[in-house]
Amino acid sequence: MDFIVVHFEQIVFYVLAALTVAGAIGVITLKSPVHAALSLLWSFLMVAALFVLRQAEFLAAVQILVYAGGIMVLFLFVIMLVNVKGLHAESVFLSRIGPLAVMGGVLVGALLSVALLLGVLAASPAGPGLATVAGEHAGNTQAVGTALYTKYLVPFEVVSVVLLVAMIGAIIFGRKDPEMEGSGEVGL
Repeated sequence: MDFIVVHFEQIVFYVLAALTVAGAIGVITLKSPVHAALSLLWSFLMVAALFVLRQAEFLAAVQILVYAGGIMVLFLFVIMLVNVKGLHAESVFLSRIGPLAVMGGVLVGALLSVALLLGVLAASPAGPGLATVAGEHAGNTQAVGTALYTKYLVPFEVVSVVLLVAMIGAIIFGRKDPEMEGSGEVGL
């Protein structure tokens, strides 16, 4: 019991990591696109939980809002708009399993070596300190907000205007012209 209490954070991390990998495996192995999208949503939510565990609450909120919210809605719209039943099934994935296994092994080896290297660097005493705002130690979200709205205010506003223009352009391109309503064409 003492082992669980002492290593509780590590146990939770490994459980969440295993659930994240299981969701990612479900994305590539499930045949139904809706089930694959739900598996991807599961994987996004588990990554957000990993961010919370590592005390990166802002990244967890962004993960949920942007990826689990926005990107998944986009994926589901694409799945609904594409006639999935009309597509014929291909077994391209299983025909190339050998080279994919070799590439996966190389990738896992590279990731393990980077993880070991980062573990050695993180053990050094000269690690990063806490962010400070106005001379006081600040939390992760407060430090990001302060930097975003002071030092990076102009780039933040420029990006918001660009996104607004893209949204207006998507609305204009997506609407149907009343004269072409009967023909089914999309017009400007």
